[in-house]
Amino acid sequence: MAGALFSVDSVYIGMEVVIAVASVIGNVMVVWAVKINKSLRDTTFCFIVSLALADIAVGALVIPLAITINIGLQTHFYSCLLVACTVLVLTQSSILALLAIAIDRYLRVKIPTRYKRVVTPRRAALAVVICWTVAFIVGLTPMLGWNNLKRCQENGSISSDLITTCKFENVISMDYMVYFNFFGWVLPPLLLMLFIYAEIFYMIHKQLNNKKLNTSHADPNRYYDKELNLAKSLALVLFLFAVSWLPLHIINCITLFCPERNKPKVVLYIAILLTHGNSAVNPIVYAFRIKKFRSAFRKIWQQYFCCKDTSALETQASDRKEMPTLDLQQATPPLSPQTEIPKPQPLSEQNQKAESPQKHKGQSSLLGQNAA
Repeated sequence: MAGALFSVDSVYIGMEVVIAVASVIGNVMVVWAVKINKSLRDTTFCFIVSLALADIAVGALVIPLAITINIGLQTHFYSCLLVACTVLVLTQSSILALLAIAIDRYLRVKIPTRYKRVVTPRRAALAVVICWTVAFIVGLTPMLGWNNLKRCQENGSISSDLITTCKFENVISMDYMVYFNFFGWVLPPLLLMLFIYAEIFYMIHKQLNNKKLNTSHADPNRYYDKELNLAKSLALVLFLFAVSWLPLHIINCITLFCPERNKPKVVLYIAILLTHGNSAVNPIVYAFRIKKFRSAFRKIWQQYFCCKDTSALETQASDRKEMPTLDLQQATPPLSPQTEIPKPQPLSEQNQKAESPQKHKGQSSLLGQNAA
């Protein structure tokens, strides 16, 4: 039995390491792609970068801490509580980033002509700051007193110097996780995002079916088709997030409402791996669903990993305007030194030549009259 548990723990730790590496590399590629591709520097991709930064922190910080918690080290109560709160902060920032993306997509479809006046880069940056501020407040709430310290002191599972076995359930109150975190800050945003995306798809299909569009774009149908494809991709990101995080929150509800029910360790590990794996899956969705990200990823791979020069791709668009003049110059054959170029004559000489026949005619007529 001990060997089986040891093998389960080993598989869990090995998969956590793989997820951590994939999450860090994939989301660094996302931030890198936005940096090198000017067409990705949009308000929506600003929120995507915020989501990618949270996922990078999950891979670089949260997963190593989760492995440490799984080992069951003896640590100070508040040190273990800070580790658990870090996970909550990053989770909440991801949820709020997804909500900001959904609202941004809704405004782009609802008010396409006034979108750039309403959603400015400064307001988008302010929204990102607000999302992270709320995430810190929600995630660090257990540090302010809503934790299991009093319960651990009552049942004697903590020493007088507050040294305890670092486990998530030992320091985080299930009342906080279910009533405040899940019912207050996870489930309502997910339901709101579900309603927003349903409304987005309804408006886009309505506009495409009626074909009575009132936008400033030259090709409205193409505009709404593009918005539909991007909305589908971001809705897929939302769906994967919900599928990844709901099982763990359901287990927390079972732990609170049915404390006598035993939770298999394998099920708990699978739920934790799903939550961490969500941080690694978003770049894959971007690469397969969003063409701009796919081309940027390809450019990064060719330029920095395959050592291929991609400067021709960058200058291709700017050189197109100058190419016709270059072609015309090259198409003109060079003149040989023997060829003489006729010089243009002044207008005065041309007028004199034009008037000379008339003078000769006038003189001949006068001579005829004299002879008569």
